Amino acid sequence: MQPTPFQLYNTMSHEIEDFIPRTPGQVGLYVCGMTVYDHAHIGHARSMVVYDAFVRWLRANHWKVTFVRNFTDVDDKIIIRAAESGEDPEALAERHIQSFRDDASGLRLLPPNNEPRVSQSIEQIQNLIRKLLNLGYAYVSEGSVWFIVERFSDYGKLSRQRPEHLLNTDNVSGKRRPADFALWKASKPGEPSWESPWGPGRPGWHIECSAMAHTHLGASFDIHGGGIDLIFPHHENEIAQSECAHGLRYASYWMHNGMLVVDTGQKMKGGGDYEEQPQKMSKSLGNVFNIREALERFPAEALRFYYLNAHYRSPLIWNDKSLGAALSQLMRLYDARERAEEMGGEGQSAEVITEMGEAAQSVWEQGRTFKERFDEALTQDFNTPKAISYLFELARAINRFAEEEKALKRGGPVVAPALKAFAYAADHLGVLSLETEEFHAGVKAKYIVALGLTEADILALIADRAAFRKARQWDEADRIRQELAQRQISLMDHRSGTTWRILSTTTSVEL
Repeated sequence: MQPTPFQLYNTMSHEIEDFIPRTPGQVGLYVCGMTVYDHAHIGHARSMVVYDAFVRWLRANHWKVTFVRNFTDVDDKIIIRAAESGEDPEALAERHIQSFRDDASGLRLLPPNNEPRVSQSIEQIQNLIRKLLNLGYAYVSEGSVWFIVERFSDYGKLSRQRPEHLLNTDNVSGKRRPADFALWKASKPGEPSWESPWGPGRPGWHIECSAMAHTHLGASFDIHGGGIDLIFPHHENEIAQSECAHGLRYASYWMHNGMLVVDTGQKMKGGGDYEEQPQKMSKSLGNVFNIREALERFPAEALRFYYLNAHYRSPLIWNDKSLGAALSQLMRLYDARERAEEMGGEGQSAEVITEMGEAAQSVWEQGRTFKERFDEALTQDFNTPKAISYLFELARAINRFAEEEKALKRGGPVVAPALKAFAYAADHLGVLSLETEEFHAGVKAKYIVALGLTEADILALIADRAAFRKARQWDEADRIRQELAQRQISLMDHRSGTTWRILSTTTSVEL
């Protein structure tokens, strides 16, 4: 089948553009990965989930995607952290690479096609530096190699920064101009280093991504992604050194996700300003929540839903209720899907419109199917919150129709297309991808830990309630039900016994 055409906001042009691949039917995507000096936090997870969902959606729409995400395992931050802990820098980096992979597995992310490391790309990095030196775009000074920014006339085209406005922040002798940046850093005692034509040293930060992208995607490729905080200087410098070396446009499209910012509980003061603004989540600010900590309390899909229910380019506010609210919304969708499953039936979309009457009009607008509207949202700059809004419209329609008397008399409407819609969302975005009982089991396991209970405690209360009901002590039985309901635990009585779940209105579980 032919790939689905789509549009994407290009940071380079500041416009939404039609995506035109370099090779028909194929997408080459490079995303800047982690600098592995610590555990990944939920700010990092936003980028991880956004590009994972983007890749899933592209592949579901018949694009052949080559997804590359790197590890920066040689860096000043790693060296400093290793010195503080007394650990070998290589061992520290390896430990945090494994931690990242554990987090990625916990989040149920697809593995990239290639996951290169700086330490395993030294030859490619040195080859690129050598080429820049031969072309006159760099110079050697005191064992380091520096890129000459003023030689690239388009410098600043991504970030709108100008070289003359930049200051010398490297604090390294031998640098000739404030805007020049390091391609190769001369080694210091005790630091990791590699032999090179310019003396022992290690790569600068920016050259690594240019070299690894070139190795796995070529000198020019389709989409370069990453957080908005990388636009300058990292992505700006990648463009400069890559386009000078190869004489080609580096990436056709630049896709940047917004930051996760922490709600500081700021209060309004006079003039409409805040006493304290939301902060970027950052280890240096001490406001970090690690992915593993979040996954101990919440299902992976709750994090995924939280990120995708905001547009990828917008800043996303985080506070201690964020994941609880996302989980509550996700549970309502699972509940609606379960209700549709219970109604059962077979049929086509046109039949559903007839059967659901007015309720269906909010889902199939002017005769357009859920799939058409869902796809349209994602083809227009990957608008995941708009696509998800159609899931909630579908859920509301299902819930309204399930209450209609005729549905009960018939034994269920024709809702097969509704179930296909939920499956379609799972395939394209990776949400609603679990069996209902598996999802609820995961929610229960994490929620009762937050309450300080065990499943055995709850089953004991259910057994006590059953005994009171058998003895016709209805007040005592109701007391137990109410006690559990106050903790957001709902009991469901069946012929075979009583089961329990967490109510979908739960918002009280906090990190």
